[in-house]
Amino acid sequence: MVLLDWGPRTRLCFRMASLLARITIDPNVCHGKPVIRGLRYPVESMLEYLAGGDTIDDLLAEFPDLDRDDLLACLEFATRSLQVRSQHLALT
Repeated sequence: MVLLDWGPRTRLCFRMASLLARITIDPNVCHGKPVIRGLRYPVESMLEYLAGGDTIDDLLAEFPDLDRDDLLACLEFATRSLQVRSQHLALT
């Protein structure tokens, strides 16, 4: 058996794809908002906690049924969402 090593970039792509698989969208769960693993933890809420200063460790203590990769998946989802959408900001 031969194992192929395609390098760090390929490993990173596989890792990101596996993280994104943790984010689900179902119209019957949280009004169709992206959530973690079909649970009722909206990605948006987790990002708000992180933006408000909570750490990943804080959230893991508060929500014991989540794990570190769930929260990393939220960050990856947000990153990818910003990459594919045009952002229009009103300048005042």
